[in-house]
Amino acid sequence: MLSAESLAKIDFEVSKYPPEQKRSAVMGALRIAQVEKGWLAPETIEFVANYLQIAPVAAYEVATFYNMYDRKPLGKHKLTVCTNLPCALSGGVDAGKYLQQKLGIGYGETTADGKYTLVEGECMGACGDAPVMLLNNHKMCSFMTNEAIDKKLAELE
Repeated sequence: MLSAESLAKIDFEVSKYPPEQKRSAVMGALRIAQVEKGWLAPETIEFVANYLQIAPVAAYEVATFYNMYDRKPLGKHKLTVCTNLPCALSGGVDAGKYLQQKLGIGYGETTADGKYTLVEGECMGACGDAPVMLLNNHKMCSFMTNEAIDKKLAELE
């Protein structure tokens, strides 16, 4: 279900914990699976659970609790805009509205061409860099003015 390369990365995550605590690697293992597959289908979550020798419900609990795990296919680029209070007061709401207008979609939607999915996010711990946007769950983009958004979208084309 996962490539040998991904399994080796999961094995490295598992090696960070005592042998009887394999379940501690579930967050890292799910992240690795998502990077390979693009999202976490139920079969993928179950595969990760079985690989870690934990109950599938334990992996589902993690995958459904944290918003960085995508349980449905998304666009090529997932744009998560922080609209928590500090970011909202520093332009996060405006950045989100600008992206919605620019892309022609609302939060939780994907553009018709499949390039972008727009998500409203909670605090990303970068209030001093507001407004912030997380790109594909991995790259923090700071000071996302309309001009910075335009530049970022151009880079992604």
